[in-house]
Amino acid sequence: MSAEFLAGILAAMYFIAALFFMRFWRDTADRLFAFFSGAFALLAIQRVLLVIYPDLEALYVLRLLAFVLILAAIIDKNRVAQKRQ
Repeated sequence: MSAEFLAGILAAMYFIAALFFMRFWRDTADRLFAFFSGAFALLAIQRVLLVIYPDLEALYVLRLLAFVLILAAIIDKNRVAQKRQ
């Protein structure tokens, strides 16, 4: 299998995960799911752009932002949980 094909599969799976979390956010209005949806959308965009521009190393900043968004979601969720106690 070619690297582009695998990148396409990975981008599609990231996009499906983003839609999955978006649905949960819509149903529960929990910000954790919105953050996760945004993070997976960024990962999908990064993967597609990496196939189009393979030598552009600045695209890894999108991946970093996605992981920072996941970390922010976890911190936000724990902070909200602590306020309820």
